[in-house]
Amino acid sequence: MNTAPVLAYQNVGKRFGRTTALHGVSLEVAPGEVFGLLGPNGAGKTTLIRIGLDIVRADEGSVRLFGAPLSRAGLDRVSYLPEERGLYKKTKVRSMLAYLGELKGLGRRAARERAEAWLARVGLSHVATQNVETLSKGMSQKVQLAGALMTDPELVVLDEPFSGLDPINVELVKALIAERRAARRTTILSTHLMNQVEALCDRVGVVHRGALVVYGTLDDVRRRHAPRAARLRLQHGTLPDPLPPSLAAHIEAVSPDGIFQQLRLAPDSEAPAVLRALVDAGLPVAGFDERLATMEEIFLASVGASKDALAAAPAEAAQ
Repeated sequence: MNTAPVLAYQNVGKRFGRTTALHGVSLEVAPGEVFGLLGPNGAGKTTLIRIGLDIVRADEGSVRLFGAPLSRAGLDRVSYLPEERGLYKKTKVRSMLAYLGELKGLGRRAARERAEAWLARVGLSHVATQNVETLSKGMSQKVQLAGALMTDPELVVLDEPFSGLDPINVELVKALIAERRAARRTTILSTHLMNQVEALCDRVGVVHRGALVVYGTLDDVRRRHAPRAARLRLQHGTLPDPLPPSLAAHIEAVSPDGIFQQLRLAPDSEAPAVLRALVDAGLPVAGFDERLATMEEIFLASVGASKDALAAAPAEAAQ
């Protein structure tokens, strides 16, 4: 099995005039994973994506795609759904999709067959002969998503793919991304929807002010930023008050929460050690789970922003 990175950035830097868009960014995207690329508007994520696709050239550092320097052959194995949408308004939907397939190397007949199949897959067969300009925003988004996926690319970059979609079609996009993971296809997902990051991504990177400030597997990142808390349920009763020394060494505070008790852990203790101490003390533990940070909490903490950063319009500032 090939374990070399599908896409690798090494110390990548980019300036636009006097503005530094990226500085010293190094990250790798592994085969078959869903990688979440996150950051507030204007952080540099779109510039990073464009450098990886050879749309923009880096000033420093290097990029390797499928283990080799950027090349036309490598880029033919990649599809891109940009945040800035662009379909020919006067073109019929079926013809638009077939054209996108031909651009990626499909023959005319194969492109038309794939176009028909993907229109059915995204529930748009009934608009195949309509002009693109007649479509709603959500329909147009699904056409472009189908165009990005119809050639079964080894790597696809999806920039805000949920934009304009209702909850039913959000679930459709999630299913398509999950299918790609099951098929060992690689997906880079850029989105402001942190709940979708938690549902879909294997690893994440957060870019802020041109630097990579968070990077790792989703579980490791959530654990690294955890608020040092856990939730406990005993089969009967509650923790003794005061705590015996064996527990007080691990638990700073206890507060009731229905049938649970919320525990604030001591600075030098970890959740597994707390659980062991509870069991060693002979307490009838019925449930115990560590409180992990949510991606929204991590995002806000890493960029030093308010919740407005998540609610802001997803269009990244032009860089």
